[in-house]
Amino acid sequence: MITRIELELFKCFKLIKIPLEPLTMLSGTNASGKSTVLQAMVLLHQTILGHEWSTRLLLNGLEIELGTVSDVIDKVHGRREFGIAIVDDDCSVKWEFECADDKQAMSAAVGSVTVNGTKTQRPDKLRFFFPEPLGPAESLAERLRTLTYLTAERVGPRDSYPLEDPSATQVVGPRGENAVGLLHQRRDSRVLSSLVQGPAPPTLLKQVEGRMKTFFPGASLDVQKVLQTNSVVLGLRTSDATDFHRPVNVGFGLTQVLPIIVAALAAKEGDLLLIENPEVHLHPAGQALMGQFLTEVAAAGVQVLTESHSDHVLNGIRRAVKAGRLSADKVALHFFKPRDEDGEQVTTPILDPTGNIDHWPEGFFDQFDKDINYFAGWGE
Repeated sequence: MITRIELELFKCFKLIKIPLEPLTMLSGTNASGKSTVLQAMVLLHQTILGHEWSTRLLLNGLEIELGTVSDVIDKVHGRREFGIAIVDDDCSVKWEFECADDKQAMSAAVGSVTVNGTKTQRPDKLRFFFPEPLGPAESLAERLRTLTYLTAERVGPRDSYPLEDPSATQVVGPRGENAVGLLHQRRDSRVLSSLVQGPAPPTLLKQVEGRMKTFFPGASLDVQKVLQTNSVVLGLRTSDATDFHRPVNVGFGLTQVLPIIVAALAAKEGDLLLIENPEVHLHPAGQALMGQFLTEVAAAGVQVLTESHSDHVLNGIRRAVKAGRLSADKVALHFFKPRDEDGEQVTTPILDPTGNIDHWPEGFFDQFDKDINYFAGWGE
């Protein structure tokens, strides 16, 4: 499991160290740096996945596009370098990147890599972005290579979805574009036993369908390959009394939730799942269910890091903790705000076993109370 990420002179951060747990929720005001934490991991993933022997961090690729070096250096304190560090159960790795004079470059050279205190200056060869032999860093390299990242801008209803070579596509894609194809290819693979729900067979397709029913009662899926094409079609219905319909005729929320459920149930123990705004297009009750679902996924051994603006997702997590589905010390809550005069950007409220939170910083899911107080005449 990844236990900490550190960013130095990267985007809006001078220096930040974020502890991670099996389930970590990032929240906060807009443009405060929540997504930046996820993006740092995705940049490493993208580089490892796209170029096994790269010695440069790729800022643009199939997973994420961040522009040029000038776009990722801290505008206040940064000049010619920035750093990303990842710590897991076996090792600590820090990459320092040199930007030289070309601020318009779309990749950054590795100036040094430090693994468990051993520093390699200006490496001329890296494998999966690590010095060889990988040794204790091997599990971290694999975890970064195989992580799943889902952006907030997931694909919506489509008449058909791509069917990729399973050896080349093991995850659902950053926009969930491969979720339906993956579901078709791995329909009979077994889900982690602790995530198996109800009397349905423990296979991916049946368990995904079962989980969809918890969000959308009566929902059923039909996934079929289109003959003589590299594509599949998805049929959806919300009642056994109706026929299967094209996704566009059923509702946007179903196609937004489906990639999350497929990614989570297709994951193996030890995998890493990054999700932006899992609440998109969900009713408040569905948002709370999403919080509970992600808690169960984390309890099954899949590390989940999510960025959310939803107090309902938070309350779903709190309810799951109170119900004993995941211990409170396995959940981290980080609240981000713009950098103040003291440089503090992140506050970490603590969740207890009853689901209660020790303190609520200003702006931390308190808008409902502010609005109620306003209408009651208790505040401005």
